[in-house]
Amino acid sequence: MADPAYLSLLDDALFAGLVLAAGLTLLVSYRVIRGPTVPDRVVALDTIGTNVVAIAALYAMFSGQGFFVGVSLVLAIIGFISTITVARYVTEGDIIE
Repeated sequence: MADPAYLSLLDDALFAGLVLAAGLTLLVSYRVIRGPTVPDRVVALDTIGTNVVAIAALYAMFSGQGFFVGVSLVLAIIGFISTITVARYVTEGDIIE
């Protein structure tokens, strides 16, 4: 049987990770709004996407619902494709050749 103190510590650590990831997402949103250049904004948006994936995965562990693992995987794939698309647009000026 699992030790209740261990579960409490794990829940506290997962909750702290959720709060930290959410706070960092809010801080990075400042760079999206005020970023001096387009590449700064692209990197900030990619960071927000990564943080949202982390939040979904942490919430899946915190709540014990496996659905959110699938959500985090789909968000990671969409974030990767959108980052590649925006980077190609910034560097070449066109997405489709």
